[in-house]
Parts: sequence; structure tokens; C-alpha cells
Amino acid sequence: MPTLAFVNWPPHLGTTSMGKRIQSSEPAGNDFGERLAALRKAAGFTQVELAAELGISQRMVAYYESPQAAPPANLLPAIATALGVSIDELFGRGSKRRLVKQDGDSRLRRRLLAIEKLDPAEKRQVLQLIDAFIERGQLKRKVERSAA
Repeated sequence: MPTLAFVNWPPHLGTTSMGKRIQSSEPAGNDFGERLAALRKAAGFTQVELAAELGISQRMVAYYESPQAAPPANLLPAIATALGVSIDELFGRGSKRRLVKQDGDSRLRRRLLAIEKLDPAEKRQVLQLIDAFIERGQLKRKVERSAA
């Protein structure tokens, strides 16, 4: 019986003759699940948040982060987009720089990306609200400085 091959499947994971995925004895540092968990954490997602972003359950995210499995190929682009990495980086073939937590609030960064996707009228309203809060904060600091 022929062995099924998975396109872009991590090389440290093999397949059985029925196409089922199996784990090799490759060191855990090359494990797709560990890399996925590290990228998720670096992007500031919990498993629940990433699951919601992808439209899957938290249990599936946990499963994909385990040594036993990896997500199906049709889910890879969505995962890469949500985490802000390329598909190559998901498989450890790209830049390692993203594994280091970036400065700033990742939740804020995700919200800004969501604002970018709003229609122009909604985006304008959100930006006006943000501008009002920023201006309020600046005025508050000015008053505090002048009182001191």
C-alpha cells in the first residue's frame, strides 16, 4: 500500500501506510506543537483566544500543540495569519525572531488589526473615541504637571 505524503508536513513527523501521522523520536525542540505553542504565546494569545480567532475549539488548539498531532493543511494559512508569521515559520524554516516576545501589548496590537478590518465609518468612530481618550490623558498630565 502506498504511503500518503502531506505537503509541508514537518519532517520529524512521519506517516503510517494509511496516512496517519506518527511522531518520530526527533528531539522535542523540533516539535511542531512546541513551536506552535511558543508562537502563540509570543503573539499574546491564550489557547482559548487563538481557538476563537481560528473558529475551532480550545481543545483542538491544545491537541495541535501536543506531540501527537498537527493541524490540517487547510488551517495552516489561518494559523500563520493569526500569529503574524509565515507558514514556513510555523514549520521552523523561517525566521526565529518572532519567537521572542515583541515589545508592547499584543492584545492592543490584535485590537488595532481588528480596527483596520472595520468599514470606514466604524473605523472613523473608533479612532475618534481613541483620540478623545488620548487627548483627555494628555490634558490630565498637563494639569498634574502645572499643579506640581
